[in-house]
Amino acid sequence: MIKLLEILKVIVLGIVEGITEWLPISSTGHMILFDEIIKFNVTEEFKEMFLVVIQFGAIIAVIIQFWDKLWPFGLDNRQLVVKKSIFNMWFHVIVSCIPAIIIGLPFDDLINKYLYNYVVVALALIVFGVAFIWVENRNKGVKPKINSISQIDYKTALFIGLFQMIAAIFPGTSRSGATIVGALLLGVSRTVAAEYTFYLAVPVMAGASLLKIVKYGTHYTGAEVLYLILGMAVAFAVSWVVIKFLMDFVKRHDFKVFGWYRIALGAVVLLFFIVKSLTA
Repeated sequence: MIKLLEILKVIVLGIVEGITEWLPISSTGHMILFDEIIKFNVTEEFKEMFLVVIQFGAIIAVIIQFWDKLWPFGLDNRQLVVKKSIFNMWFHVIVSCIPAIIIGLPFDDLINKYLYNYVVVALALIVFGVAFIWVENRNKGVKPKINSISQIDYKTALFIGLFQMIAAIFPGTSRSGATIVGALLLGVSRTVAAEYTFYLAVPVMAGASLLKIVKYGTHYTGAEVLYLILGMAVAFAVSWVVIKFLMDFVKRHDFKVFGWYRIALGAVVLLFFIVKSLTA
């Protein structure tokens, strides 16, 4: 049965996903906290799948906004043109995805069972918050070595992928946060780091969504189908705005504000659940 209150909760979760998936502040940390506050009234199996699959709406926003930079085929005087630079970019993206795939696919259930908890999420938020501040202070006054996507070589792509792997292991790290920190450490400019993490999201998040859908099966109720479609639609709309905001923001500001926010959020998550356990 479809309830108005549950629809409102879906809209809130879609908004949270659209904002936190692209800003390097951990969508997982926010989803855990918001789920505790608003209590989405569905089965645990559906909720676990829903919180991952609504990311697909966010992916579509990236694909549409960066279509010219992601699609390697075009027409010139009615002749098919293959853009080799885009194919080259995708080969680098694949290399960046390999470490997360190696860990994520075989160990997904174990990670969810043993690491998907508020302590790990809070610590990951805080540790990478400190990392953002440290990296920005370290890079202050230093000119980036890599100022375009085409300058990212396979070695750099692999190292960025290793940071993305950390996010695949430790919930709360933030996939975008980990890849941006890794890219900044390697001398990638903020703008290119943000753009590259958008590109990385396409295969990683699409793969994660597909994995959750396959695991969940086909036993959807009518309400669940509506919740999933609505959640993806809201995530898409919000992501569209947030992506534009972030690309404009990093041209003029560093990432330290996100570091301080992560530290504060990590402390809030820890405090919230400690108080909850003491009053239970």
